[in-house]
Amino acid sequence: MSEVSSLCVYCGSSSEVDPQHLGAARETGRQAAERGIEIVFGGGHVGMMGALADGALAAGGRVTGIIPEILMAREVAHGGVSEMIVVDSMHTRKRIMFERSDAFCALPGGMGTLDETFEILTWKQLGLHDKPIVLANLGGYWNTLLAMLEFQTAEGYVRPGQMGLFQVAMQIESIFGALAASPTPKTPGDSERF
Repeated sequence: MSEVSSLCVYCGSSSEVDPQHLGAARETGRQAAERGIEIVFGGGHVGMMGALADGALAAGGRVTGIIPEILMAREVAHGGVSEMIVVDSMHTRKRIMFERSDAFCALPGGMGTLDETFEILTWKQLGLHDKPIVLANLGGYWNTLLAMLEFQTAEGYVRPGQMGLFQVAMQIESIFGALAASPTPKTPGDSERF
């Protein structure tokens, strides 16, 4: 069983989304805090990112935001997090989010969420880490993405075993069940190799 003390959550920054998604982000933060799991996220106070952080903080949890200087300048940083790390670029942000996290979860989001999720999946595919990854398919949000991956598999671009690089959770509670059921990474410390 995998021991997760910090969870990196990728999610949208738009507030003009399904209110149920905002509630799910808040609930993810709350449930992580109640389990003693630190949230690592992109540092924003808006949209699902803000709801995620607020949910964890309201439940007494620890939240670490990692935000590039360009977004700090646009004043989108969450002012109430436990720790805010300001970095020089999006690339540095993603690297530090990786280093500070034991596992990853993708909630509904847009292009940035897809970018972060596919990068962490690619790193796992390449053997650069063996940390758990969960795709939160809340209300079927990621169904078309999963169908695309199945199509790519059928076309030979994704190997059949690569669908096993991540788990799919249909509800918030299932995220934490999937993390608890994930095997412990094969080689501790190996995740620093990239």
